[in-house]
Amino acid sequence: MPSLSYQLYSSREWPLIETFALLQRLGVTEVEGFGPLYDNPAETKAALVAHGLTMPTGHFALDMLETDPEGTIAIAKTIGVEAVIVPFVMPDERPTDAAGWAAFGVRLAKAGKPVVDAGLDFGWHNHAFEFEPCDDGSMPMEHILAGADYIGVELDLAWVAVAGQDVIEWINHYGPRMISAHIKDIAPEGQNADEDGWADVGTGTMDWAAIHAALQNVGCERYILEHDKPSDHVRFAETSVAAVRAF
Repeated sequence: MPSLSYQLYSSREWPLIETFALLQRLGVTEVEGFGPLYDNPAETKAALVAHGLTMPTGHFALDMLETDPEGTIAIAKTIGVEAVIVPFVMPDERPTDAAGWAAFGVRLAKAGKPVVDAGLDFGWHNHAFEFEPCDDGSMPMEHILAGADYIGVELDLAWVAVAGQDVIEWINHYGPRMISAHIKDIAPEGQNADEDGWADVGTGTMDWAAIHAALQNVGCERYILEHDKPSDHVRFAETSVAAVRAF
């Protein structure tokens, strides 16, 4: 069975130590980091250790990698991050055609090379825009990953579904390159407007039985729980952990 992790961005509106205590109570032993947690990596590491947690994966901004690769790698190693994931590119920085996305893939590969040379894994985390066809019908995601064979995939399954794509088809396609999967659910249409239409895992529209089977078939080794805007992170964590354990 895969390990179970928790993207701390889900609980960004609550105190970090409160979140760590919650996860410790639920028996979750892994978390995924994001920006503010890297301001004081030694302090973050100490808090993780105190709550029996590790941070094997972390989201790091592309510009952080490009401007200070050595510092970024040092942060990752201090905390214990084994896989550096680039999670996003702002709308005004996104290419508008296939050639632009191909160039972006080369840019990403260049940024990730020092990470890989340092013995860490490197990957890209998707949203929906990577699965919106380019002018020639190709997918931005394909061009991004063509930048280098060492660019792995952290597949955010719900964003694939939001893009109108077949989640299982893309799991099968990227299986050999998957570092992890973001386990996130989508509320039925018209529900959870206060949570931007997201849902606790197992309470939404995603077909988790089929998705879990596909993930296991390709050997995905890490499931990472995420909710982009929970109104109650305790409810989200408790419900979602129980749902994944029941898969």
